[in-house]
Amino acid sequence: MAENETLECITEHERILQEIESTDTACVGPTLRSIYDDQPNAHKRFMEKLDARIRNHDREIEKMCNFHHQGFVDAITELLKVRIDAEKLMGQVTDTNRRLQEAGREVTAQTEEVICCRIQQRNMATTVEKLQLCIPGTTAVCVPSVGCTICFCRYYAALKTMEQLEKVYIPRVSQYRFCQIMAENLPRLREEIKEISMSDLKDFLESIRKHSDKVGETAMRQAQQHRTFNSAIAKQASMGHYTKPVYSLNGRTHTHNGLMIDDNTGDEDEADEEGDRETFESYYRKQRKKQARLVLQPQANMDYGFPVNRLFDLLFEVRDQYNETLLKKWALVFREIFELDNYSPIPVETEDEYKLVVSRFPFHDAEIEKQDFPKKLPMSQSVPQIYTQVKEFIYASLKFSESLHRSSTEIDDMLRKSTNLLLTRTLSSCLQNLIKKPHIGLTELVQIIINTTHLEQACRYLEEFITNITNVSPETVHTTRLYGLSTFKDARHAAEGEIYTKLNQKIDEFIQLADYEWGMAESDGRASGYLMDLINFLRSTFQVFTHLPGKVAQTACMSACKHLSTSLMQMLLDTELKQISMGAIQQFNLDVIQCELFASSEPVPGFQGDTLQLAFIDLRQLLDLFMVWDWSTYLADYGQPTSKYLRVNPATALALLEKMKDTSKKNNIFSQFRKNDRDKQKLIETVVKQLRSLVNGMSS
Repeated sequence: MAENETLECITEHERILQEIESTDTACVGPTLRSIYDDQPNAHKRFMEKLDARIRNHDREIEKMCNFHHQGFVDAITELLKVRIDAEKLMGQVTDTNRRLQEAGREVTAQTEEVICCRIQQRNMATTVEKLQLCIPGTTAVCVPSVGCTICFCRYYAALKTMEQLEKVYIPRVSQYRFCQIMAENLPRLREEIKEISMSDLKDFLESIRKHSDKVGETAMRQAQQHRTFNSAIAKQASMGHYTKPVYSLNGRTHTHNGLMIDDNTGDEDEADEEGDRETFESYYRKQRKKQARLVLQPQANMDYGFPVNRLFDLLFEVRDQYNETLLKKWALVFREIFELDNYSPIPVETEDEYKLVVSRFPFHDAEIEKQDFPKKLPMSQSVPQIYTQVKEFIYASLKFSESLHRSSTEIDDMLRKSTNLLLTRTLSSCLQNLIKKPHIGLTELVQIIINTTHLEQACRYLEEFITNITNVSPETVHTTRLYGLSTFKDARHAAEGEIYTKLNQKIDEFIQLADYEWGMAESDGRASGYLMDLINFLRSTFQVFTHLPGKVAQTACMSACKHLSTSLMQMLLDTELKQISMGAIQQFNLDVIQCELFASSEPVPGFQGDTLQLAFIDLRQLLDLFMVWDWSTYLADYGQPTSKYLRVNPATALALLEKMKDTSKKNNIFSQFRKNDRDKQKLIETVVKQLRSLVNGMSS
């Protein structure tokens, strides 16, 4: 028996030694205390065992030192050799530095000579440059040469010469007095050209009046040729050879892409820069209209005799059908534009690219204009395309209406009604269908909201566009206004609602990845991976929302937090979940803390105080109640407005406590032999009874 005890003691001492060698020093105290508590003389035998173990380790250390001693000696020998070579190298470096200093002094002397020569060359080049700037202004293009050009009736050449003087040559040498004298004489010469040109225009109009018969004959012949040409184009189109239509309106040529190009090119484009073209054009048009009325005015004894009211009624019906055909055609155009859009801000690399976009769409933003290139415009490429196509529709609708011999006010009213139909019916339908498409995600929906905002702002430019075509002021009585603004507002509201829906769907996808171990003894000490991925997704998503109006971004953020809180609460109260341990409650609490930290980090600016954190207040109070196990406070303060757990519903607390009660019974097999466990079970039973009475009282 004594021998068995000795063997057990030796084995125990061996285990204790291994534990001392492998564990942390903080645990040595309890281990050593077990030696003294075991047997009377066990500590002496343990000390002998410990001395033997120490001597064994000393021998191992001595063997290790003997093994590496020769390597240490060799390393010292190598270091002594390196020191000798280092001293030689230092001597060579000192000699090299001395030579470099001597070479540097020579280079400095040569550099000073070069600098003097460079200064002389720069002064000579500056003098030559100033003289060259003065030469064109004093010899090639001077004010006397302008006067000579006017004398020979070459008004355009004179204007171009003055333009070169004002914009090119005079600004270069404006500091000289002779340039100031030239600049003062140029306005007088320009006014002289204007008076002479107006006189020539009046003479030209008078000569046209004398030859009006020949002018009319020529016009009729050209009109016949134009109709013949159009019929040939129609035949080519039917054979598949399509050419973009070109038609003229009020002296301007309009191509299919919606850009207005003047019929006259070259000299007239440049003359328009002088600022007087509108005066001459207006005078010319008024005089020609007067002449036309004189020619077309019938004599007193003449009468047109045939009623044409029914013909015009038929034309109006045809026009309605024509507009319906246009609406169907533009519906296909809008759908194609939306399908090809990348739903990303428009990048502009240079000033020319920026001007090209602005020429197609009226965009003005002072902050973006101040930015350096390259930069991005907030709307996507579909916005200028949609705006251009709306203008194209207006042109196409006008082409039929202008031949109905109606007044400008009636034509203006027709155009505005047609445009309203295009916006409120065709474009609105395309936008609503686009928003509901499954491939349109959160990023695309955000861009659609931005696009509709800019299109809504551009409606006033469409008003001005129609006004410029028909010359009818919007303030005229009975003028129809564009009410297509509602189209973009409705589309924006639909996109906002779709954002909230898709955001909640994305949250549900992350929630489905949750894999809690509801029976765990204690938590892992860190939040669940699925929840951290969800929070990172929400952060990146709300960064995209910074381009949205403030209320939209705030509503989306609050909706997402409420949906997340509701989903987590439903996960706890799921009827299929039968048992929950306190360790699982602790793990769940870590996840809710991460949600609260996210809400307090202000993912979307504009929230006041802890408004966003209140989305998780129901979960927080429920978890605090179970973590602290503060049932006495909850039951005592229940029903009072100042209760610490005011948001905890008794039915919710009861359902969760029932899950924990079942877990306690199954996990603690010997709980009946432990006083603490028995007391806890009694407390749970008591709390369950009181909660049931509260629930029954609420139901009754």
